[in-house]
Amino acid sequence: MRVFNKQVILLGVLGWLLGGCATNEVQTPPSPPPLAPSRAAVPNEPWLLVDTKADNLVIMRGQQPVQVFRKVALGSSGAGLKFARGDNKTPLGVFRVGWINDHSRFKKFIGLDYPNLDYAEQALREHRIDRLTYERIRAAWVNGRTPPQDTPLGGQIGIHGIGFGDPSVHSAGINWTSGCVALDNGQIDALRPWVRVGMRVEIR
Repeated sequence: MRVFNKQVILLGVLGWLLGGCATNEVQTPPSPPPLAPSRAAVPNEPWLLVDTKADNLVIMRGQQPVQVFRKVALGSSGAGLKFARGDNKTPLGVFRVGWINDHSRFKKFIGLDYPNLDYAEQALREHRIDRLTYERIRAAWVNGRTPPQDTPLGGQIGIHGIGFGDPSVHSAGINWTSGCVALDNGQIDALRPWVRVGMRVEIR
């Protein structure tokens, strides 16, 4: 029985990985409010902390936790500095919510403004992107738009649910995404009312 369950879980994981994390998830809302250029935490403003060591997502207000969602899943390559599209790494850093898709195949998808300026500047220094690509990312970020999602650095990074996927894959504690942060469907529903475009999200 245990062997069978492991096989089912592994097949589920392979299916998710082959399906990608968030293909065609970008749905920028019409006339979105401009995103504030600063990524510093604003006192008393809710923000999201993803603790990749504890596998938790925490709604924060200032430095006080408001609600904790446990047992989140990350990219299949873990969390760290994301270098390229397809590396299945969840990027560490400070981001903003760039768009929200409430009708995603993952139930709900909260898109982040990855690649941000930090990633773009490092990639330019290391010659992983050219100057034109960097300027595209920078212009989008400065003007409060979602950065281009088609660069060599990858994109479509966000926080989402399981959708119609197998919940046993998620509950088994397997990092199954292609670089996103995943909650179960009940958790993503509970999180959604807190989230707005422009909200600060720190992944650490």
